[in-house]
Amino acid sequence: MIIPKDAIIAEEKVRDYLLVHRAKNDKSKLLRRLGYTHTDYWELIRDIRLLTFRRRISGAQTLWRVYAVRGKLYGPNGTSLAIKTIWILDLEDKIRFVTLVPDMEDSNDET
Repeated sequence: MIIPKDAIIAEEKVRDYLLVHRAKNDKSKLLRRLGYTHTDYWELIRDIRLLTFRRRISGAQTLWRVYAVRGKLYGPNGTSLAIKTIWILDLEDKIRFVTLVPDMEDSNDET
């Protein structure tokens, strides 16, 4: 699966979840190390759309199809990190971004 250009990435998901410190499952610290900020959340949205995906893993099927797509995220400060993004294909055939996590399996691979 290639993530299409019209995939839905909710601004609130990026701005108010990924880039905000949380006591549990915090991703903001990792993203700050790559140079992303809450103020410039649009940079992360842009870069998720620009990801060059190395491979995909299809997830379980429920009411939606869940996909885990691996790639390398290059931050505004020039650092990079292997990540796994999670997407759903909903009942209306719309692809929506769910979240991202560091990809420990691919963290030592070169792109």
